Amino acid sequence: MSGLANCVAAAWQPGIGDPNATGWLTVLAYLLCFALSAKVWLKLHGRGGRAFWGLVALLMLALAVNKQLDLQSALTASGRCLAQAQGWYDHRRIVQMAFVLGVLGLMFLALLMGLRALRGQLWRNGIALSGLMVLCSFVAVRAIGFHHMDALIGSHGFGVSTNYLFENVGLLLIALNALWILRRG
Repeated sequence: MSGLANCVAAAWQPGIGDPNATGWLTVLAYLLCFALSAKVWLKLHGRGGRAFWGLVALLMLALAVNKQLDLQSALTASGRCLAQAQGWYDHRRIVQMAFVLGVLGLMFLALLMGLRALRGQLWRNGIALSGLMVLCSFVAVRAIGFHHMDALIGSHGFGVSTNYLFENVGLLLIALNALWILRRG
């Protein structure tokens, strides 16, 4: 194994990333959103918004798997090991900021593309698009791994972590929008 691979292997091991009750509830919420999104995708056969719901379904399934494998921690460990191996670890804040700006730029571009793709359909899919943006913001914050951001989302309110609330608000919005479409007949 190379030095970089050894460093990542020492910093991250595949396994259950969030083995507590709230972690498993969130996985179930992702899987529920996947099932609802897939049902909406099937229902919208030949109608506007179908591609959006197909992408949401795939993303929910991928995020359900990622939730317990903690792949964003592998990404963070890889970045840290690369910075150490290449000697720019002391200047990592510049790279982190560029990464943050890049992620925010991609999210903004995805939002614009979503708005354009859903033109004329936004009234029907806007709540899910909002939930998706909340969820993508959460995933980006987790992937970036800034210590002060980790402290913020690791704090507790209402008896549960802000992390849990932030992630599940996005999932709730997606599920509510899917249920609304499915109930409209």
